[in-house]
Amino acid sequence: MKIKPLFDRIVIEPLDAEEKTKSGIVLLAKDQEKPQIASVVAVGPGGIVDGKEVKMVVKVGDKVLYSKYAGSEYKLDDKTYTVMRQSDVLAVIED
Repeated sequence: MKIKPLFDRIVIEPLDAEEKTKSGIVLLAKDQEKPQIASVVAVGPGGIVDGKEVKMVVKVGDKVLYSKYAGSEYKLDDKTYTVMRQSDVLAVIED
């Protein structure tokens, strides 16, 4: 199944949370923070949203940093995706 977002929405797949601290301490699942870095898997077409023209800046494959409580999570084919507005993306991470 494929997700196709509408208007200014994007679909992201959160990257795995760190399982160890920098000093090597292994974290339990309950102690791990929800990751705020994700890979963009689908991008809507943009267009007129709330009377304003929205141009899509992010593209499929970008690694992004997003707001902690942004979007709605969905499970599809045993994977968790988040659908959110492009405006909830704080930054594109460049390697």
